Amino acid sequence: MSGFRRGLLTLAFAFAVTIPAAISLALAQPALMTLGTASLGGTYFVYGGALADLLSDRAGVKVTPRQTQGPNQNVILVDEKKIELGMTTTGVALQALLGSAAWTKGRKHENIRALFPMYDTPLQCVALRKSAITNFRQLDSKTVGVGPKAGTPGTYYPLIFDALGMKTMIRNGQGEEMGNQLSDGIIDAFCYAAGTPIPIFSQLDSEKDVVFCTWSDDDIATIRGRLAEFSASLIPKGTYRQQANDQKTVGLYNFAIAHKDLPDSTAYAITKTVLENNARLVKGHPAAKETIAANASRNAFLPFHPGAARYYLEKGIRLDPATQAK
Repeated sequence: MSGFRRGLLTLAFAFAVTIPAAISLALAQPALMTLGTASLGGTYFVYGGALADLLSDRAGVKVTPRQTQGPNQNVILVDEKKIELGMTTTGVALQALLGSAAWTKGRKHENIRALFPMYDTPLQCVALRKSAITNFRQLDSKTVGVGPKAGTPGTYYPLIFDALGMKTMIRNGQGEEMGNQLSDGIIDAFCYAAGTPIPIFSQLDSEKDVVFCTWSDDDIATIRGRLAEFSASLIPKGTYRQQANDQKTVGLYNFAIAHKDLPDSTAYAITKTVLENNARLVKGHPAAKETIAANASRNAFLPFHPGAARYYLEKGIRLDPATQAK
């Protein structure tokens, strides 16, 4: 056999081996992925848009952000494979895994897996200065907007009011809508939870004379005693133009999630791309400064996707043993 023919046979063999492998990889990775975010006016919506752009540009997969009601709905959609990626707080994730909150209807959402940490979600309220509201306790018997019912604030503020023995009239709606209702005097205060600065809070801060408020130390201790998923958090002075002092509060960490059946290679590529392009993500929203590998340790119970866990292992990041996927 001539050298030329041997070369052709070698090339043909290599083609036969590599092409099926390439086809298999292409079939394993979705060509188009949907990322569940949240409502207009909140950080999820802005951060999610920047995240989708980054992944579409650098991870080799087209990601489209989808506006949702927030973490609760994102968990359900990912668990049921109706979207590929979602964003959630650790508090909502814990409720989902246990099937403990009313929104779960007793069902355990055990198919969700963590990919990467996003940022802390501190809770804070804003009111018009002319209302004379200066602290959270003054919201007793008032009408308070808390964002979409299925979002983190919509889930937790009713529990917080109950923990503190307060009775309020709660209104739900998009973050942007809640801001408009506060401006129009329809609600007395707008209590929210998102990575700071919250876009709608920044808008209110620039357009209206407002006051920001959180809780006393005793109230924070009561809240954390009843809702163990909360951790101590701080909103630094100057976060908003009219916030003159640091404000102690409680917060929940946010994580990106995917279904357990997402290919390991895809989960690895997404995690690596996000955590190695932090500067670009921060341009999308300042809260992304906390989107770093070291903050994977802020997850103490939600199983990490094996593809994501591989990345942390390579980087020497120690994960909580309870987060190992079963």
